[in-house]
Amino acid sequence: MRKIFGVLAVLLFITGCEQKTKPIVKKDKDKIDVASHPFDADSAFAYVKAQTDFGPRTPESEAHEACANFLMTKLTQFCDTAIVQPFVAKTYDGKRFNSQNIIGSFAPEKENRILLGAHWDSRHIADMDSDPEKRNLPIDGANDGASGVGVLIELARQLQINSPEIGIDIIFFDAEDYGTPSGENIDGDWWCLGSQHWTTHPHRENYRADYGILLDMVGATDAKFSHEGFSIFYASQILSKVWGTANRLGYGNYFINQRANPITDDHYYVNKLAHIPMINIVHQDKNTGTGFFPHWHTQNDNIHIIDKNTLQAVGKVLLEVIYGEQAPENQ
Repeated sequence: MRKIFGVLAVLLFITGCEQKTKPIVKKDKDKIDVASHPFDADSAFAYVKAQTDFGPRTPESEAHEACANFLMTKLTQFCDTAIVQPFVAKTYDGKRFNSQNIIGSFAPEKENRILLGAHWDSRHIADMDSDPEKRNLPIDGANDGASGVGVLIELARQLQINSPEIGIDIIFFDAEDYGTPSGENIDGDWWCLGSQHWTTHPHRENYRADYGILLDMVGATDAKFSHEGFSIFYASQILSKVWGTANRLGYGNYFINQRANPITDDHYYVNKLAHIPMINIVHQDKNTGTGFFPHWHTQNDNIHIIDKNTLQAVGKVLLEVIYGEQAPENQ
């Protein structure tokens, strides 16, 4: 993830794009019962910790293989179907890694669908660490990767208990964070390799979703989720839906109604290549030098910075959005 673009320049450059989505019947947005759809933050935290306990999930490492098996086991347990999508990631440093997107689906026969995503690999270098001796070491990626995956596993557990009226696909993208080191400019799209592969090789022929939601860095204390720039451009209606739900649930301190920079993340390629409008719930911080949360791409991105309250806010909002949708009667 993670080139940051200036908002105005990008939005002026790409104006004129249309959103095309199939209609979903909405339930009364003002009748949200906070207790109606439980989300267990303790469970989500346990799923985050399970990933970090394996160690850094860098391509082809033992931790990467063990975590892949864990994630596939969980999606198989909770979803109607689960598959592994293997691919070879070609990285900026000339290496090739056997990689895999992990995909679980609910009601795969339904036409109206929501796509939910997060990346499950962790960064191979801590290039933003303040200690130069630690910069070539891989990171745990508790917030940057594992937090979004943990929320989605708990979400899948809840969806198994109480099926939504529409189809849901959960994709854990691999090889997202093996991008170029800070300060290096190498021509090519070196971030988000798993989503780039999936958008050109979807797991189902002619796959479509009404919209998508990406989770990235959704576990830190007092996280702030602003309107990320590419989400504004490609999927402003979905952005309004999700942030509106968050504010009605009382989570306006997390979901901030202000513009933020566009960033290269998995949702960018889903929008650009798969033409599925997808937003990014991502922790950006204009007060840090990087533009992200303070421990981004450092050794301090570990389980100790994960806050159950933040996981609860994100998970609860997603459940309310999902259960607030109704499929058309003729589906």
